Amino acid sequence: MEGELSQTAFIVSSTMKVFWVFTAVMIIVAFMTLLERRVSAFIQDRLGPNRVGPFGLLQPIADGLKNILKEETLPATANRPFFILAPMLSVMPAVVTFAVIPFAAPLPTPWGVVDMIVADLPIGILYILAMASLGVYGIFLGGWASNNKYAFLGAVRSSSQMVSYEVALGLSLVPVLMLAGNVTLTDIVWQQQQLGFWFVFPLSLAFILFVISAFAETNRLPFDLPEAESELITGYHTEYSSMKFSMFFIAEYAHILTAAALMATLFLGGWSIPFWSGANAYLHEGMWIQGFTDAGEPIPAELAWWKTLLTFLSFALKTGFFVLVFVWVRWTLPRFRYDQVMHLGWKVMLPAALAYVMIVAATILVLDQLAVEGFLFGLALTLVSLVCTFVFVFVLDRDRIMAGSAAPPEKRMSPPVREVQEVRPAGAGDLATRGTGER
Repeated sequence: MEGELSQTAFIVSSTMKVFWVFTAVMIIVAFMTLLERRVSAFIQDRLGPNRVGPFGLLQPIADGLKNILKEETLPATANRPFFILAPMLSVMPAVVTFAVIPFAAPLPTPWGVVDMIVADLPIGILYILAMASLGVYGIFLGGWASNNKYAFLGAVRSSSQMVSYEVALGLSLVPVLMLAGNVTLTDIVWQQQQLGFWFVFPLSLAFILFVISAFAETNRLPFDLPEAESELITGYHTEYSSMKFSMFFIAEYAHILTAAALMATLFLGGWSIPFWSGANAYLHEGMWIQGFTDAGEPIPAELAWWKTLLTFLSFALKTGFFVLVFVWVRWTLPRFRYDQVMHLGWKVMLPAALAYVMIVAATILVLDQLAVEGFLFGLALTLVSLVCTFVFVFVLDRDRIMAGSAAPPEKRMSPPVREVQEVRPAGAGDLATRGTGER
């Protein structure tokens, strides 16, 4: 195999990738807290943290030291083993999910070519869905083990919300898998490079469904019902303090980073650079190729360290954009009511995702029968998806959920109100009219 690493080089490179990727994720998660505080301050016309270090850059370090040095509390009635285990169960799935996401073009070294991915599993998407579904256990266990009714209510809300939107999340990925023909994320990036289209265009509705589901899975506004300070104090982590409290937020921001990286990989071409195919690279039959000629012959890829660096910057910019979207939405939209969350998940997202899967499958089948390929294939699928997106946003929703409080009163979702007749005790009329001269 071209540029194959020896066993020793493979072990050394894999160890370095695990160490550096884990370290980078933890550092980025820490500074995401500063980013959110500064962006929220900008939105609310205030300064935000700017005292600790230049421009407040050392604020995450100060926050970490504060949480480490704070006193640990343990409720007397809490279940101690599960109370301690819950934050760990929240952090681990959020961190290990990043292992299957490719973040740059392969790096050529004197010892061979190193893939810029921690673990290129052949079941990448399935691994992500499995790991993401484990995050609910930490949240639910934390609320239940606290033996606090408000924490338990937040845990129950979280479990119902995450289970509901995992269905729509999985279905939104089915069109991506149909178009890519593979569940490996490196293959999904490669198919977008060869199609000449980012999947966000031919699969626009799948992208919208995935983004909405990702917000619900990460418990971010407008889906932050598990925390809901105005109703549940702080929800499932009410009884936690010090680093245990901090670990729940580390898990939340790690989930946001992973979700943003997945959006960039699945729908925005991953690490590929738009309008430039010079950095394209894919391992095909033991050879790194850039693409194929019109005759079907493979074109060898020219790997270089500077291409790896440029593609990493491209991936970082796309991921950073979606992280900013997560932050911006939190400080823009109000929280949904519980009935709105369940209505959107089961009565809007699920039917829409199922219908869209069938429409995309039928469209791909028809285009294959007509032997439509390349740019025309992507253009035809883009037009079909635009029609589906228009129907979903402007017809199916009917300005009830997405428009929120801006919708006319008659279109807003509201719980049914039953008319209750006033029951007045006997003689009440006499008391009400006494002294008025009426008989």
